[in-house]
Amino acid sequence: MRELLTEADGYGVRVAGLGIAVAGDVDRAEGVVRYSPFLEWRDVPLAGLAAAVTGLPVTVDNDVRALTVAEQWFGAGVGLSDFAVVTVGAGIGCGLVVHGRVVAGAHGVAGEIGHVTVDPNGPPCHCGNRGCVEAIAADAAILARIRETGGTEVADTAEAVDRARHGDTDAREAYARAGEAIGRGIATVANLLGPARVIISGEGLAAYDLFAEQIREAFTAAAFGSAAQCDVRTRPLPFEEWARGAAATAIQSFITAPN
Repeated sequence: MRELLTEADGYGVRVAGLGIAVAGDVDRAEGVVRYSPFLEWRDVPLAGLAAAVTGLPVTVDNDVRALTVAEQWFGAGVGLSDFAVVTVGAGIGCGLVVHGRVVAGAHGVAGEIGHVTVDPNGPPCHCGNRGCVEAIAADAAILARIRETGGTEVADTAEAVDRARHGDTDAREAYARAGEAIGRGIATVANLLGPARVIISGEGLAAYDLFAEQIREAFTAAAFGSAAQCDVRTRPLPFEEWARGAAATAIQSFITAPN
């Protein structure tokens, strides 16, 4: 962090605050990461720790919610009062904008479609439930499915994608199953909130050709009535856009802070 402050000084820019975006259950008001499965963190007071190191006011938020702020201000959500961002990859995340406001909910976990159950008899999820979208469609879940059905080892996502594109039936089935779960999750968002648009992003888009059809079919089948008119589109976003989201949440804290 100190290196970043030094770099900013080199541009002659005063740093007014720091935004940090973290995957998982983040309490923005308290600046605490309640639970981040990928980092294996529980109840980490990240805002306070970062503020002590940098001497800056720090805003900590969920990474997908921060990305949603960036999309609302600069991206595919500009001008829309109601939309959602769904990210696929290591996890399945979702950020929501309702009536022009990014929604966190009373407990900071609004939009967790990764933990919507789409198959009660499905595989166990790290959250403690079974058959969550994330337990079927996250990268690790896809690899586990290929190993289970094929009885062979698969090293990583790159190998899984390569196998699927070369016709491996077990790999193709795992991605098709993932697409169906994602499509049902998106339909749940559309049915509950009626967004004008759902933007699909995340590192998992590298394999989008392997499950795009299943996402569309499952969404169409599960969306109720006019909810099916929701504009579902993909938007690959580089790391810089996620960083911009973290910065946007810091800016937002100055705009919305009292006084």
